Amino acid sequence: MTVNDTMKKIAAFHGHICPGLAYGYRAAEAALKHLGDRAVDEELVAVVENDSCAVDAVQVLTGCTFGKGNLIFRDYGKQVYTFFHRASGKAVRISVDYRREEPPEERALWDRFQAGDRTGTLVEQIKALKQRKVQAILSAPEAELLAVRPVDAAPPSKARIYPSARCDTCGEKAMAPRLKEKNGQRICIPCAQKT
Repeated sequence: MTVNDTMKKIAAFHGHICPGLAYGYRAAEAALKHLGDRAVDEELVAVVENDSCAVDAVQVLTGCTFGKGNLIFRDYGKQVYTFFHRASGKAVRISVDYRREEPPEERALWDRFQAGDRTGTLVEQIKALKQRKVQAILSAPEAELLAVRPVDAAPPSKARIYPSARCDTCGEKAMAPRLKEKNGQRICIPCAQKT
């Protein structure tokens, strides 16, 4: 599979094409295949367990976004995505399970790059490695790339809109239920953490 128009649209949102974006594309594509169409509102919910590039692909492809409240972030550092379809009650958990071993010479290049080496030759080699990895991810059979399993769980609650209230310390508005009571004052979380 080559980079198609959808992947180009995702890259335009994200800023570039990279292996992480390709993983998110494939996970979101699998979710839609198992659950149905892209969310216009909150028909789908995505619970993502990382804050990697992949999440941008999930947002663009599935319509699950932070702003609509149907993208929930859990900071577990795992390439795992659980999708819920509210109307059908179906849900799938998708984990990246790609087991391609990098040859030692490739690993050595990555190690140099991660250690801060940004010489022109190495940067070009890393770009080529990334392009090859993106193509491998996009063309791999789903079963080699992802572990997809149904989940028997209720979707998270729908997003709620709360009134705003001013913090008695900084004066900035915050979601009223997030304000903390302290010495008779209502204080936002950052101000509460400072004291």
